[in-house]
Amino acid sequence: MPTMLLSEPAEAVVDSASGPCRKKWTREEVAAIAESGAVDMQRLELVEGELLVKMKNRPHVNVQHRIVGVLNGIFGFERVTMESDVDVAGTDRRSSRPVPDVVVTERVVESFEALPLPHEVSLIVEVSDTTLRYDLQTKAGLYARAGSVEYWVADLNDRVLIVHRQPEKGLYQTVTSYSAEESASPLTGPQASIVVGSLFPSSQ
Repeated sequence: MPTMLLSEPAEAVVDSASGPCRKKWTREEVAAIAESGAVDMQRLELVEGELLVKMKNRPHVNVQHRIVGVLNGIFGFERVTMESDVDVAGTDRRSSRPVPDVVVTERVVESFEALPLPHEVSLIVEVSDTTLRYDLQTKAGLYARAGSVEYWVADLNDRVLIVHRQPEKGLYQTVTSYSAEESASPLTGPQASIVVGSLFPSSQ
C-alpha cells in the first residue's frame, strides 16, 4: 500500500555566523541579468532569493522524459511542458521564480501570455537524485504556499513517487509515497493509473 508520510525530513540547521555571506536575489535583478545576456538563464532558477544551477545527469533526463510521455498520454502534449517556470504566492513573488522539471497546466500552454498562476497549474513534478531533501522541504513549501493543488517528487535513488496534496497554510496536508510496484493517479486525471516503476528505466 502507499506509505503516508506524516512529516518531512528534519531541516538541517546552518550556523549563519560561520558560513559564507550569500547575496539574496530578486526577480528584478535576475531579469536584468537575463536581459544583459551575461548569464545563460536557461540553466538557472530563482528560489527564495537564491539562484540555483539546474544540473542534470542522464538518469535524471531519462526519467523526466518518461514522465512527460506518460502525462502527455493523460492530458495531451498541449498542456504538458518541461523546464517551464511558474508563478508563486504573492509573498514569494519578489524572491522566487521556480522552474519545475515538468508542469501540467489547466489549459493549452500556448494560451498563456504570462507565467501560469498557481490556480492554472494542475500538477508540478520535480525529479530528484541529489536534491531530494531540498525538493521535499524548500520546493514543497514554496508550492504549498502558492496553493498548487498537486506536487510530485520522483525519487531516482529509491524509485518511489512522493505525492503532495491538500495545500493549507503553507504546508501539504497529505504526503504519500508510492513504491515502484504501486500505482498513482493525478488528481485531475483520476481515470489514469500510472505504475510508478514505469517512470524509472530498469537500468536506473
